[in-house]
Amino acid sequence: MNLVELGRRIRELREKRGFKQINIANALQISAQAVSKWERGENAPDIAVLLDLTKLLGVSCDTLLGRGENSEDTFEATVFCTSLNHFAERSTKIPPRDVARWANGLFHLVTESVTRYDGVPVKYVGDGFLGFFSGPNHAHRAAQAALDARTHVPTSDLVIALHSGDVFLGSVGHADYARPDIIGDTVNTAFLVLNWVSVNVKGCLGITETVAQRLEGAYTFSKPSAVKIKLTGRKVNVYELIAIVAVERH
Repeated sequence: MNLVELGRRIRELREKRGFKQINIANALQISAQAVSKWERGENAPDIAVLLDLTKLLGVSCDTLLGRGENSEDTFEATVFCTSLNHFAERSTKIPPRDVARWANGLFHLVTESVTRYDGVPVKYVGDGFLGFFSGPNHAHRAAQAALDARTHVPTSDLVIALHSGDVFLGSVGHADYARPDIIGDTVNTAFLVLNWVSVNVKGCLGITETVAQRLEGAYTFSKPSAVKIKLTGRKVNVYELIAIVAVERH
């Protein structure tokens, strides 16, 4: 295997996705130095992370290794999305520049919480943030980030929803302006649940059953509410995430 050529392909695919080395490292739960060594041709990805790496880069193992052109870009993740209650109302009362400054300050803190637990920020739209957690313990890390954001973001208007499932990661938009995005039923459900959480969950931090199942025993959360998802008509159990369970020390 030509490590220099492999490193070049990894770098080009990463840059095409618009990712930084730290984003790849966080998603795979490895060090940024390891990714840097791959791209410099000093080392090759371990077989344990190769499949997840190809999914992040949107190619097959054969393509990454220089043997084909097939794409594999769907993988399991926990989607982390947010909104701000009363954003529209606030936007009518202060100048747009001040709205942007206020929102950017909150987005900065949310993003810091997400990256602190090795999540990958994807985009900001209006009052909304979208990111994802993949790799080992992705639901646990997403829950930690959500609780961290609730602690450090200085507003009770922050709404957070978490939902786990398969996501598609790909470039969306005109070829000259496309940016990486995650789409699919898991993402759609997360945003639809977010709307319900903003109105019905006192602490404004909601998780679906797919997340709660992965957190059982490690976190406390409320009894579920059966939420009917618009468009599909199916019901999803939603819980309020309350706290991480304290570990007793002996």
